[in-house]
Order: sequence, then structure tokens, then C-alpha cells
Amino acid sequence: MINRVSQIGIPVQKMERAVQFYKDFLELQLLFETNTMAFFNCDGLRLLLSVSEDETFANKSSIVYFEVDEIKTTYTRLQKNGVQFLNKPHVVAKMDDTETWMAFFQDSEQNTHAIISEVAFK
Repeated sequence: MINRVSQIGIPVQKMERAVQFYKDFLELQLLFETNTMAFFNCDGLRLLLSVSEDETFANKSSIVYFEVDEIKTTYTRLQKNGVQFLNKPHVVAKMDDTETWMAFFQDSEQNTHAIISEVAFK
């Protein structure tokens, strides 16, 4: 039985550039790195950046949805850090008394990810 996801691997082309993006732009905690791998902590979930040794896995990435409390504030802060967003925060779903907001961005290696926030109706 699967209990939880503990690590997500993200393919990168240039390790130094990718580490800078995730550390400085997204402000994630760097746990440790080698020449071909870097591990970040994202509230207990490890993000593994890795230079692929096999072209089968190069430039193939799942979308990572980073949960944030205040999506508009986070969007503005990350934009100031240099994150290039593909769109502005917007509602993607309404459920009962909450709205799901997202904004998509590309990392330094052209992987698409998003920030996401559940916002209560007022």
C-alpha cells in the first residue's frame, strides 16, 4: 500500500542555474547537493533536481503544484525574485465555500509548475 509521496524528481539541464532558481527565486531550503543532484525540502516533501544520464528522462517533468497561503502576495514576491509566470493567479475551481486559485510558471529549465491556494469565500 502506498502511504505518501516523499520525493519528486525534476530533470534539469544546468545544475547550478537550477539550484539558484529553486533556492533563491522559490526560496526553498537546500538540503544538500552533488555534481548531478540537489535535494530541497518543501514542507517534508523532497524535491530532487537531477541532470539526467539517460535522454529518456531529459526534459520530462510532472507539474509540481506548490501550495501557498496568500497566492497574490506570493505571486508578487516570486515575480520580484525573477520568476516568469505564464499567467496571473486565477480561479480554476469553486467547491462549496472555497475557490482554488492557480498561477503557472516555468523554472530555469523550462519545466512548468504552479502555485496553488485554497481561498475561502467571503
